[in-house]
Amino acid sequence: MSRHEISVERTYIPGHSEADTSRSESAASASPEEESDSGVLGLLERIGSVIIPIGVALYAVLYLGVEEMYGIFGISPQQAGIDQSVLLGRLMGTLILVLLIGIPTLGLIVGCCWVADKLTRGALGRLVQAIRRRPWISALIAALWSGATYWGLFDILGDLDIAIMVVTAVGLGVLTFLVPFRLLRRRPVGRAGTKILVGGLTGVGLGFLLILAMVRGAVEVQETGQANELLGYVGFQDQWTVIKNAEDDKPLYDGRWMMLLGESDGTYVFYDCDKLETFRRPMETTNLSDIQLDPEREKGFTCGSLAEENS
Repeated sequence: MSRHEISVERTYIPGHSEADTSRSESAASASPEEESDSGVLGLLERIGSVIIPIGVALYAVLYLGVEEMYGIFGISPQQAGIDQSVLLGRLMGTLILVLLIGIPTLGLIVGCCWVADKLTRGALGRLVQAIRRRPWISALIAALWSGATYWGLFDILGDLDIAIMVVTAVGLGVLTFLVPFRLLRRRPVGRAGTKILVGGLTGVGLGFLLILAMVRGAVEVQETGQANELLGYVGFQDQWTVIKNAEDDKPLYDGRWMMLLGESDGTYVFYDCDKLETFRRPMETTNLSDIQLDPEREKGFTCGSLAEENS
């Protein structure tokens, strides 16, 4: 009995290859969950493109806050031995804490957005896409937000009425940012630039608010001798010691506690809480004893007792 080979005829379609067929089949078999995952990844990417400029701008403004904070005591950060590398080293614990809190928070925000989109049967996602497809609305939102970032600067310049600050921020945003943001949304590069610019302005605005809080915290230390938690997070050390003479190891200044602000070029910088004075001493003639971090103060304690007596 002879064997016959059976050939399968295939219909040839011009311009249609097997690779195209496989791609079309894989695209057709894509599940809605994969599309949803791509949307979540897109949301994470958009959030990251805004958070990074915020962090960079906030860190850049932070050193200005450190200068203002030490300026309350009449010195510069360099005189206390604080430069960019020292500040970054002191902020390392804070940065780790921010990451530990920020990553779960970001995941919670993404999860809430996903759940809200599912509960509204995609209405939330369609609303967001509709806003993004209308460049004037997107530009207006970005402009108003950019104007609001100047709130911290207005707060530093002086005590302005809230209504005046709101009107000024809205006017500033509409007059200076609306048209440029609208023009930038014509191309993908312009839209990416808008995100970076808005993120940078947000970081600067938060930085000005942080400067204001740091200055108020430094004034509180000057008046009460005790630092709040915010100053600790930005690298300020609430460190107190008793100064002794290096030759005979006897206490100086009646053995009173002095705040050690820092050291630089062979010199200690101290703050005398009782006299409300900042002074320096050479390291070779000074011994530090009984060093304490964040000492507890009795309720109602204030600095300046000897300053009031001398006056």
